[in-house]
Amino acid sequence: WQGAYFGAHASYGAADMDFTNSGQDLLAKLLNNVDVQAQFNISSWPLQSTAHMQSSGYGGFVGYNWQWTDAVVAIELNYTHGNFFGSNSGAQGRTFQYPTNYVTTAIASSSSYMKVTDYGSLRVRGGYAIDNWLPYGFAGIAMGQANINRRADVALDYNYVGTAIPALPSYSAAYSLTDNANAHFISGFAGGVGVDVMLYAGLFFRAEWEYLRFLTKVDTTINT
Repeated sequence: WQGAYFGAHASYGAADMDFTNSGQDLLAKLLNNVDVQAQFNISSWPLQSTAHMQSSGYGGFVGYNWQWTDAVVAIELNYTHGNFFGSNSGAQGRTFQYPTNYVTTAIASSSSYMKVTDYGSLRVRGGYAIDNWLPYGFAGIAMGQANINRRADVALDYNYVGTAIPALPSYSAAYSLTDNANAHFISGFAGGVGVDVMLYAGLFFRAEWEYLRFLTKVDTTINT
């Protein structure tokens, strides 16, 4: 198994995109220095949930093996082109007595979508040769490219219910903010197991499971 190697692959897998906290930083910007944010921490409300999807892909890999008797260590670069797309939205409203003599209604909403088209890993691989079989495990850095589009909206209504003379006014406000990151580089960590089977004179077949986790505004895991 000593030496350089390369190959092509087809893949099928599933992804989970956790949108739960994806809009919190946008809401915090919208509500900066707003009194009800300081009192009730509106930006931390959990407005969204997780999306699950499946997709196929194709790509290739290249690496180099070092072999000592039956032990094999390698460094490898793996790339897949696929199409994992997910979206989610949510809203929440609450009414509370704040400030004094006012009934305040706050409605917060956020929506997000993410599309991962290219992903892979730079990994260190370790295996043990058994006849023509090379079972192995690996760990490394996950890398990818994604479009991440997010939007947050907040509406506030202050309705005066006190007895001051003259009466204090009621008022309302609405805010919105978007963040679009297209062709955005994402990164995280990777791991998995597999087996290479030598078919004939340097030609081998591979079967592999790979786990990728990307640490972005939308926490994403991909299993292929």
